[in-house]
Amino acid sequence: MTDIRISVDLTVNGSAATLTVEPNASLADALREQAGTTSVHLGCEHGVCGACNVIVDGEVARACLVLAAACANSTITTAEGLTDPLSQRLRDAMHRHHGLQCGFCTPGMLITAHDMVSRGQAACPASIREQLCGNICRCTGYQGIVAAIQTTIEEST
Repeated sequence: MTDIRISVDLTVNGSAATLTVEPNASLADALREQAGTTSVHLGCEHGVCGACNVIVDGEVARACLVLAAACANSTITTAEGLTDPLSQRLRDAMHRHHGLQCGFCTPGMLITAHDMVSRGQAACPASIREQLCGNICRCTGYQGIVAAIQTTIEEST
């Protein structure tokens, strides 16, 4: 039996990367193992928990469900790559509102929060909660996370 591997060219957090993966390798595994993006957490590996959220060509994606090979020539942003002012405001608000505890869900939450705030999709706590429904946090009860996102929205207007 031969081990088939393919090369996949990507841009990860602004840097060109060539990953050598098996055809069925998930983007999450490839990013963690070869691109050193440890913020891509593997929780459920079924697309339910949101811990592996990344941005692929401008859209939030569950990296555990996406094949790395399908992302050839794509631009990938992980939590490490969120370096813009909005990201810093979100991080600061998460800290102020105690939206972080164990930290396992935090990178995926930041990806989702950044997306919803930058697109203007989050307007009120109920809307924020609805849009976070794909991100599971077992520690915070979501109060601090929702408050942090709401504060970021209010400070941005």
